[in-house]
Amino acid sequence: MPLPPETLLIAALIVAGAFVIFGITGFGSTIIAVPLLAHFLPLKFVIPMFVLLDFAAALRTGFKFHATIAKRELAWLVPCMLAGIAAGVFLLVSLPGDLILTALGVFVFGYGLYAASGREPAFKLNRLWALPVGGFGGVISALFGAAGPLYVIYLGARGLDAAQVRATMSVVFIITTGTRIVLFALAGLFAQEGLLTSAAIFALPMLAGLWIGHHMHVTLSRRRLLQVIGALLIVSGGSLVVRALA
Repeated sequence: MPLPPETLLIAALIVAGAFVIFGITGFGSTIIAVPLLAHFLPLKFVIPMFVLLDFAAALRTGFKFHATIAKRELAWLVPCMLAGIAAGVFLLVSLPGDLILTALGVFVFGYGLYAASGREPAFKLNRLWALPVGGFGGVISALFGAAGPLYVIYLGARGLDAAQVRATMSVVFIITTGTRIVLFALAGLFAQEGLLTSAAIFALPMLAGLWIGHHMHVTLSRRRLLQVIGALLIVSGGSLVVRALA
């Protein structure tokens, strides 16, 4: 691990906290943890490392809540996501790290503003919207590992309830992360020194956070919880932009 012990402890707490949120809401681990971990490690190291953790967490959640998966929505989303992921992996390998870091900061900051506003989707979308949402989400997923909020907004606008969104998102994560793992391996991203060891070390706080999230009694409403998450994302996204431009 290219981290001193005190930094490793902070990173482990970030991972655990991110997967507590994942356990509660069914998404959000990557968009919370990656911008913070990017302050300690290169983004092109963090993203492939975290995709391994996301894949394990998504498998755990998908098996637990399989009964409420919206299979028809997945049939439309998945092909478009796969095409977008392939394009996104190409961009991840090709673009300079500083440019990706800046774009991630802007994306996280923008979603933080949306979440902090407390707005829930008040509009309805037909299934044809799966084409642009799936494609663009796949690109964002490969570049930043943070397309979860986009898919959640889409599924909410399709009329799914919170339980269906959480279960369906777990399948989305399994498909997107599994595809990214294959493409990242082909691109040589997992060959980076210490990456697999780092993923193994952070698997423990990931499992702990996921267990807490699944068993946690949340006194905050979903709307209030998203506002809190949004405030955190504004800070973390803004800090990445400042760091990249400094």
